Amino acid sequence: MRAILGSYDSELTPAEYSPQLTRRMREAEDMVQKVHAHSSEMEAQLSQALEELGGQKQRADMLEVEVKMLQCQTSASERGFPVSREEVSSLRLKIEELEGERSRLEEEKKTLEAQLERLTLQGGYDQSKTKVLHMSMNPASAAKQRLREDQARLQEECERLRELVRALERGGPVPADLEAAAGLPSSKEVAELKKQVESAELRNQRLKEVFHTKIQEFRKVCYALTGYQIDVTTESQYRLTSMYAEHKADCLIFKATGPSGAKMQLLETAFSRTVPELIELHLLRQDSIPAFLSALTLDLFSRQTVA
Repeated sequence: MRAILGSYDSELTPAEYSPQLTRRMREAEDMVQKVHAHSSEMEAQLSQALEELGGQKQRADMLEVEVKMLQCQTSASERGFPVSREEVSSLRLKIEELEGERSRLEEEKKTLEAQLERLTLQGGYDQSKTKVLHMSMNPASAAKQRLREDQARLQEECERLRELVRALERGGPVPADLEAAAGLPSSKEVAELKKQVESAELRNQRLKEVFHTKIQEFRKVCYALTGYQIDVTTESQYRLTSMYAEHKADCLIFKATGPSGAKMQLLETAFSRTVPELIELHLLRQDSIPAFLSALTLDLFSRQTVA
């Protein structure tokens, strides 16, 4: 900047100086001052950085010394205690197992002490240290004697029953002593009972045949008198087929409702949908099933007569 100013001075004469040249000179001087200030600031920052670098280097040296000391201590420990990691883990597991075993033994000890205390309260005693005298006739001895007698009697009864079962499995005659012991009827009584059962079955079969015949007769009479064949389809449902029906599939189905099936309800079928007028008049308005069936019979009869 000074060289530039010098060039201005050499080129211009004192008479040629102008206010513009003076302003430029002042700006140049201000710029030089700013450059000096920036240089001073940079020098101060550089000094601070150097100081911090020195501190970091000193701490690094200290850490390096500590690491070396720790390595020396570790080496000394390894030389003093030559134990591997596997051995350390095994020893720790062994210690844990021993602690668990000790806890378990303490629990068992407490349980046994509680049982011993309870037995002592219930009258228990150590036979090696305490002697107890029993009377020859006492309730405990009598109860034991009765128990032995009952056990012997039950064993004898079980043996007799086993012999009876074996005799029955063979199919031969049962010995008289086993029949009396087991309370079984004699062979004569068994034969008489078999005859009575056969006679009862024969009477029952005859009653079934008579009942079936009467049912068929009753169905034929109902068909002849009312003009409808009544069949039981399922529980509480009855199918009515008129003798004047044009097709075999033309039928009415009624379902018994109410207590004891006292009320009947007409279910919808393909044939019932063909007589809506009769249903509307006799069932919905008059609430009379006999009138509906009679009207349907007359309608079907008139169709056949006209045909």
